[in-house]
Amino acid sequence: MDFALTEEQTAIFDMAHAFGQDNIAPYARQWEAEGTIPKELWPQVGELGFGGLYVSEEAGGAGLTRLDATLVFEALSMACPSVAAFLSIHNMCAKMLDNFASDELKARVMPDVLSLKTVLSYCLTEPGSGSDAAALKTRAEKTNEGYTLNGTKAFISGGGYSDAYVCMVRTGEDGPKGISTVYVEDGTPGLSFGALEQKMGWKSQPTAQVQFDDCKVPAGNLVGVEGDGFKYAMMGLDGGRLNIASCSLGAAQTALNMTLQYMGERKAFGKSIDQFQALQFRLADMEIELQAARTFLRQAAWKLDNKTPDATKFCAMAKKFVTETGSKVVDQCLQLHGGYGYLADYGIEKLVRDLRVHQILEGTNEIMRVIVARHMLANR
Repeated sequence: MDFALTEEQTAIFDMAHAFGQDNIAPYARQWEAEGTIPKELWPQVGELGFGGLYVSEEAGGAGLTRLDATLVFEALSMACPSVAAFLSIHNMCAKMLDNFASDELKARVMPDVLSLKTVLSYCLTEPGSGSDAAALKTRAEKTNEGYTLNGTKAFISGGGYSDAYVCMVRTGEDGPKGISTVYVEDGTPGLSFGALEQKMGWKSQPTAQVQFDDCKVPAGNLVGVEGDGFKYAMMGLDGGRLNIASCSLGAAQTALNMTLQYMGERKAFGKSIDQFQALQFRLADMEIELQAARTFLRQAAWKLDNKTPDATKFCAMAKKFVTETGSKVVDQCLQLHGGYGYLADYGIEKLVRDLRVHQILEGTNEIMRVIVARHMLANR
């Protein structure tokens, strides 16, 4: 059992980290205030090969493992977890297209997807179906030319911003077997968007409802086969859960690094506050928790790469553990900054706000517990 990263993996992390520190971190607060990420950033990210991290090299992607991808998202989230998480969503969609789209559809859209000239959003959640995703109601009626879509998607990162939307829609009966996946390009007649949501965190990501009103999609934009859309959507979530956990890990590591620096400079009662043993214990606890989270996350990624029978269970466990650990650590870092941690200038309060949603999306942490318990009961 080898816990060390390879030279190639270390290089991947270092490249992503350097890019984030140079091109994202200096602007993260500005983008948050503006409520958007400049579109010009994405082709630069695409030049690194990050537009198709786990799309096969034969198809023009980077061909990285899921473990490799966690390194990218951990490194980028050290600059801004909101930007890193948005890239994770794009990559989840890109992998779905690579795995299941027809050759014709892939030939048409994948070059721009991989270069990030086309930014993708993932549309599963609806106003009335969150954790119960298979209850979605957005309807796709078959026509001679393809499909006519009617319905609404909610909480969509990139709603009104992205260039195309990978959408789970109902083409058949109630339940998961009646769901299909379609690719809807921006500008399609009948596609519109709600007002931008005012959120606690992830403020640089435009988030809005995606609305379909007799939205006509050609038959060639069906991804895979009818009735398998829910399966495709769920297959993407194991990796998505690892990615969002990686974003919590990287952001929490940045918060801890900033706190170590601050505590060496802040004086109280005649000495720097890093000399108080009670506060040293808090630093030690955070280091222990982050190292445990990192090891657990990478073990789960290894299992997903190796397709072990318990990979889904481990992805759920890691998502729950790492996102909760990340939020706990950034909250403690804010506390150790005292009143300064509450100010936007120090950057800690942004991380507290950004990381809170990681316990909700890609499957709530309550659903992660359900998945773990089901696996335990099935194998007793």
